[in-house]
Amino acid sequence: MQISANTVVTLKYKLSNHSTGEQIEETNETNPLVFLYGVGSLIPEFEENLANKTAGDSFDFHIVAANAYGDHDPQHMAMIPTNIFHDEEGKFDEQMFHVGALVPMSDNEGNQLRGKIVEVDEENVKMDFNHPLAGTDLHFSGEILAVREANVEEIAHGHAHGPDGHHHH
Repeated sequence: MQISANTVVTLKYKLSNHSTGEQIEETNETNPLVFLYGVGSLIPEFEENLANKTAGDSFDFHIVAANAYGDHDPQHMAMIPTNIFHDEEGKFDEQMFHVGALVPMSDNEGNQLRGKIVEVDEENVKMDFNHPLAGTDLHFSGEILAVREANVEEIAHGHAHGPDGHHHH
């Protein structure tokens, strides 16, 4: 069966930085990616590159940053006063808030964000709220493990269920 709209695809992949070759993520047979094809849950160009493939086919392609997680946006950088990070005693916790740390934050509307600390000085912590892969050209390679028809419920819910997919609790 070929990959097309309303098929459930099981695949394994390696994701690396296309420019540097540095590996970012890898899935395998025991922990594959299972998704309902054609509902826009993944990067559109990722899905386009898989169209019409069948189980056993391999793939190898790259996606430029602008078509993946976007380019690095300077507007997603923020200066946050260090006193926000003070503990109960009014001290700055240098162990927890150091350059490179990922810190869960929330914006004014209460949306959860993850910021990466890029700079710390006496007054401010400079944080980057871009997606960790913003500005990165992605390289995917891997193999299609299985393709099956999605059932009516999966199509209605917009994602894969069952032994190979997502379970509702």
